[in-house]
Amino acid sequence: MCEGNGSTVTEFFIVGFKNSENFKVSLFVLFLLTYFAIILGNFFIIILVSACHHLRAPMYLFLRNLSVADIVFTTNIMPNMLYVILKSGGDISVTGCIIQYYVLCGSTYTQSLILTVMAFDRYVAICHPLRYAAVMNHKLCLHFIFWPWVICFILLPIEVASLFHVTFCGSNIIEHFFCDFAPLLAIASSDTSMVETEDFIFAIPLMFMPFVAVTFSYFYIVISILKITSIGGRWKAFSTCSAHLTTIFIFYGTQITIYIFPVGEDTFYGKTVKSLLYTVLTPFINPIIYTMRNHEIRRAAQHIMYKRSKTTINPTFH
Repeated sequence: MCEGNGSTVTEFFIVGFKNSENFKVSLFVLFLLTYFAIILGNFFIIILVSACHHLRAPMYLFLRNLSVADIVFTTNIMPNMLYVILKSGGDISVTGCIIQYYVLCGSTYTQSLILTVMAFDRYVAICHPLRYAAVMNHKLCLHFIFWPWVICFILLPIEVASLFHVTFCGSNIIEHFFCDFAPLLAIASSDTSMVETEDFIFAIPLMFMPFVAVTFSYFYIVISILKITSIGGRWKAFSTCSAHLTTIFIFYGTQITIYIFPVGEDTFYGKTVKSLLYTVLTPFINPIIYTMRNHEIRRAAQHIMYKRSKTTINPTFH
């Protein structure tokens, strides 16, 4: 309860991007196009993997799973962010804000576990190719697809339930462009130590440990690549590996430095840039990196486009 004359906050005001009034239309158009690109790119992967029977290898099933997580994650943040940009701020109910944070956490941790699974899949394929079929069997793949969602979205209500017990009095201004953990607790009036402890406890096994596992997987992958005798083959493998590592380190690096081990006191703009890296940039470049550098996906896309063009040019009349 709020003491004195303070009233309990029922709505938050999300500030969005400060000092952006003069170019808010440009920002809106940029992020709107980016959002469409993210949705189309990830739906393209989902449809392609679902439609093409030769894309049934575990790596493509995991990639489809990542695309679903990217769509959930992005759609949870960007439509409201676009509204906030256009209106130079926006209101959201306390319940709506906490729900947005829940979906944000659930989809983020799901992405983290899926990226770990994908790294393990590549590790087995490159470092132990003869054992790949035995290790990455159908049953294990189903577990790897199913459990990241279950673990994250079932465990997180524990933390979210604690957030509902946090009291907000006085200021209702969230200094961010969406409902995030630190900006939300910054305006809390009651003790938040329990929620912060729970958040840290969840973040270690669901974010930090997966990052360590991914790092070790790619370390052994790089060692195996160095053993390739063909210079062309080695360069191609390094090129693909470095592209994957770029998205992985952007995703994990920004979130670890924001949520688990903050590096100093970030300015408003510093936090905004870091948040944009994992909320907008990573989902945007994931479809590009995982499709443009994959021969099988490019071939499947070309095959579908070729069949479609043939159908258009030579329609069947009945």
